[in-house]
Amino acid sequence: MTAPAPPFTSPASGRGENDAALARNCRFYDPLWHAADLLPPESFNTWPLIRTLLPATGRRLEIGPGLRPRLPLAGTDFLDASLVAASRLARAGGHAVRGSAAALPYPDRAFALIVALDVIEHVADDAAAFAELARIAAPRAALLLSVPLDPGRWSRFDDTVGHVRRYRIEALGARLATQGWQVEASGTFGLRPRFPGLAALGMWFLAHRPARAMRWYNRLLPGILRRQAPLVLTPGLTSPDARADEVLLLARRAVTLN
Repeated sequence: MTAPAPPFTSPASGRGENDAALARNCRFYDPLWHAADLLPPESFNTWPLIRTLLPATGRRLEIGPGLRPRLPLAGTDFLDASLVAASRLARAGGHAVRGSAAALPYPDRAFALIVALDVIEHVADDAAAFAELARIAAPRAALLLSVPLDPGRWSRFDDTVGHVRRYRIEALGARLATQGWQVEASGTFGLRPRFPGLAALGMWFLAHRPARAMRWYNRLLPGILRRQAPLVLTPGLTSPDARADEVLLLARRAVTLN
């Protein structure tokens, strides 16, 4: 069992806005991960897709999983901003380190599969994060990426959970293309809550009473996950959906890289 590496710094992640965003996210998430149950990837509706993407050869990496990894623990590299999360994942059998998506501590073209779900929106320098994803991807590598949509829908939720931005689908697709990714399939999900006041109360407890909030969350989440709708992706880049809050993209790295 591999212990997590110590925190590292770099010009991209060790100072300025990236450092401030990293610290803010750790202040929010560390108390939650102290109290959260570690769930297996088979619990999530992403698993039927994930298991088809697991490479027969080559390494796989999940960035920012917290204690909700979508890749199998054994044989997977994990990187998380939270030392608490990285330590828990390592004790459970993953190879986990603490770090920033804007400065990944891995060699070029190292991974055949990269998963980054609800991560890039937390990074101040997302241009650096997208460049890093491209750098570490092997030719024909698969990338599974999700981000929140529509800057006009910014809310207290985004402030609370440490978002830096929301994205527009067309701009996201264009940015991936400039880094040598081709979107194979995508889909939107995450409708607005029916009871915003109740959602706001839940966020308050997560921010101010994390241990109590996570006790309830740990009890309720398995039932919620059992009722998840199947994940539905369509070929190419999906059209914007005003009702949806997030987009999930499956992209493939070009064979010929500069």
